[in-house]
Amino acid sequence: MATIAVLGGTGYAGRHIVAEAVQRGHTVLSIARTLPAERVEGATYVEGTLLDVPALATELTGADVVVSAIAPRGDMLGQVRPNIEALLSVLPDDVRVGIIGGAGGSLVAPGGPRVVDSGFPEEFKPEALEAIGILEDLQAEQSGRDWFFIHPAGGFGAWAPGERTGSYRDGGDVIVTDEAGESFISGADLAVAVLDEIENPKHSRGRFTVGY
Repeated sequence: MATIAVLGGTGYAGRHIVAEAVQRGHTVLSIARTLPAERVEGATYVEGTLLDVPALATELTGADVVVSAIAPRGDMLGQVRPNIEALLSVLPDDVRVGIIGGAGGSLVAPGGPRVVDSGFPEEFKPEALEAIGILEDLQAEQSGRDWFFIHPAGGFGAWAPGERTGSYRDGGDVIVTDEAGESFISGADLAVAVLDEIENPKHSRGRFTVGY
């Protein structure tokens, strides 16, 4: 079993990842700026922020895997990419890092174009482009650190929670859609994909898309 730290562990994606990791028997640390009233039994909750990398790095001591589920939106827009880069510069090289990105960086079809360049809503482009920037930083990273980056389906969010089915499809670089062209995955099944990748790595230093 691994020690897994989830940044943004009280948000929509983060709390599902925390719950799935605890259910599978891992040691789980949920880090967020505020402590939640409702907690997953078996997880440890601490206050921490990506905006204070030195203090956060101390909280992460002993972690085998660090998963960031912090979205670059609201007051975090423009803050996530540089601080993820700063955090990676101080984490031990043997700590695996996972990033929950967005659908915007995935491809519409093999070879492109990207979803963000294909009629993507203007109001969500800054968030999508910052997530893409995090991926580009990881791809250029030279330390040899292992990492993975997940693009959820287009219909992913607290507004469409869905249920846990325990199954999903891996689309590689291409956004996953169903026969009707719809793209969706529940928060719980995104967490299943994250824990599957942690327990049985198939995308070492790579990205992948998930959906139904």
